[in-house]
Amino acid sequence: MTLQRFDAERLEAFASQVFAALGLADADARRIAADLVAADLRNVGSHGIARIPLYVERLRAGLVNPRPNVRIEAVTPVVASVDGDHGFGFVVGHRAMDRAIEMARESGIALAGIRHSTHFGMAALYVQQALDAGLLALVFTNSSPAVPVWGSRGAFLGSAPFAAGAPGGRHGDYLLDMAMSVTARGKIKLAAQRGEAIPEGLALDAEGRPTTDAAAAFAGVCLPFGGAKGAGLAMLMDILCGVLTGAGYAGGVGNPHRDFDRPQDVGHFMLAIRPDLFMSESEFRARMDTLVERARAQPLAAGVDEILIPGEPERRSHARHLVDGVALDEQVRAQLETVAAQLDIAPPRARAH
Repeated sequence: MTLQRFDAERLEAFASQVFAALGLADADARRIAADLVAADLRNVGSHGIARIPLYVERLRAGLVNPRPNVRIEAVTPVVASVDGDHGFGFVVGHRAMDRAIEMARESGIALAGIRHSTHFGMAALYVQQALDAGLLALVFTNSSPAVPVWGSRGAFLGSAPFAAGAPGGRHGDYLLDMAMSVTARGKIKLAAQRGEAIPEGLALDAEGRPTTDAAAAFAGVCLPFGGAKGAGLAMLMDILCGVLTGAGYAGGVGNPHRDFDRPQDVGHFMLAIRPDLFMSESEFRARMDTLVERARAQPLAAGVDEILIPGEPERRSHARHLVDGVALDEQVRAQLETVAAQLDIAPPRARAH
């Protein structure tokens, strides 16, 4: 498979043109473009530029509102109810976190519950938004059925990403972003597109049989990590993001790849917390440094070269890909070229070397 590398700036400019051409406000188009490229830079290609063709298809089908009237209602001084008006989850999610940050700065802690949204990309995006504001954060989302209730072979629960972050000191921030499935469904989709096999233990086919065939796995279900524990946490994500917020739930969130008869109605749950609630912010950050230093000083297991803190591998990937460029395979490049031709804009140009 031939890979070509692209400068992040060129990919971002292209993505911004795509979304602006489809009716989004310029600021929203730029926001989504930056978020997609951020995923590629962090080595999360399943949530990056490769998503553009799907997003374009849903926009053109009228299933995503390009200019949503995002309504934010104060429920209490520390709780906001957000109606995303079926806009892009990126747009809805950032506006919701903006409000949560504003309330948390005033009151110490704040919650935003979001309904009528769509896929919002990497959950880490909204945690990073809070970290940049100096706050801790928890960000959850539900999603279309991908994971079985424990003991079932049918997709019912979403892979339900969970992200959390805490501002650090000189060693950097803690940022955890993980799905409740053993692997992200988007990664299985990419493997299926590339004709690659997947490792055992990630998924079942449509008949409930273990499979290493990525296409069969994509038509089946992802397995929850940790067995019944992961399935239980995926149900918790559906409770907090769907049942509690008024969004789709219990298998009712639309599948962006298959459900072209209705909006997705994804729900999100965002919590922002000020780090100086029990001590000064400087003391909190110093304690975070102590935690990281002691964790790194632990004895290494066999075959392990170093201990990494959640967020470190992605920061390293980000720095590396800014220099080396983002690698895109032939299929993704062809899909982007098709989108460019449809919208009469220039496709992104690869690096010469």
